[in-house]
Amino acid sequence: MATIVFGISRYFPLSLAMLFILGVCDNISVVVRSTLVQTATPDDMRGRVSALNGLFIGTSNELGAFESGTVAALFGPVFSVVTGGLGTIAVAAITAWLSPSLRKYGRLGGEH
Repeated sequence: MATIVFGISRYFPLSLAMLFILGVCDNISVVVRSTLVQTATPDDMRGRVSALNGLFIGTSNELGAFESGTVAALFGPVFSVVTGGLGTIAVAAITAWLSPSLRKYGRLGGEH
């Protein structure tokens, strides 16, 4: 939602606040994903899973930047940012729907 608000905002303090919220949420996401990889992966597979996870994260960032730049060039930056935010919400909802065990994971560090 913060991405969408940032995309349509014309008020600098609001845009800055949305970027701050995006940064905070991204940092939380990195910590949660890193913690899950470390705690939910069997010891003998942890190095391989961590390497593959790093590869996918790096690749997805590059592909995402390419996709966003292409959409911005074709349709404008506001459209690119807003549809990117909508796409993120859609992917999160679909992932939650398709992965009920992930939804029920609970607190990090707790029983899973």
